[in-house]
Amino acid sequence: MNRFHYLWLKLRAMALLVFGRTGAAMAVFDTMMQRWPVDRYVLASRAHLLGQTDRAGEALAASELLVRHFAQDAPAWFNHGFMLEAAGRYDEALEAFQRATAIDRQLDRAWYGMGLVLIRLQRFEEAVAALKRNTELQPMSPYGWYQLARVHVEREQPDEAKKIIRHLKGFEPKVAAQLERETGLQVGEPAR
Repeated sequence: MNRFHYLWLKLRAMALLVFGRTGAAMAVFDTMMQRWPVDRYVLASRAHLLGQTDRAGEALAASELLVRHFAQDAPAWFNHGFMLEAAGRYDEALEAFQRATAIDRQLDRAWYGMGLVLIRLQRFEEAVAALKRNTELQPMSPYGWYQLARVHVEREQPDEAKKIIRHLKGFEPKVAAQLERETGLQVGEPAR
């Protein structure tokens, strides 16, 4: 009966979310939290929903509770880092992203988040390393490439940025064009 009740509440919360009834869904998650206070799904869902409803302080507290109880959960650390970054707590966000990548070296989003935080902290050399790892894991995603090119421009390494723009022209020409506009660097077409 206990498991059935859990599944019923979970399905109810998901259905409420589908219909945009976030307040009612939060009430269901709160009920679940009272009954199962250290359930990973409940903790993560509450943190996510609080973040989506502009309750950043509560979302961060919920996220802290999640990583405290599930310290080996790399996606939880990534999400926690994302929330910390949004709150402007960059040193703590960096620690969260580092924790996520220590647990799962393949978590490309955490490498990207780490790169962004390192850029904000003006630790460009470390940002390059993190963003390179992100692009190794997600070679067809333009986001890491874009940020990596921006860091090279910031570090006054236009040739490195041009290599990235040329590379992006091969699969993301709009992003390459945006980088050319933003940086003033003009790059020919990629070699075929």
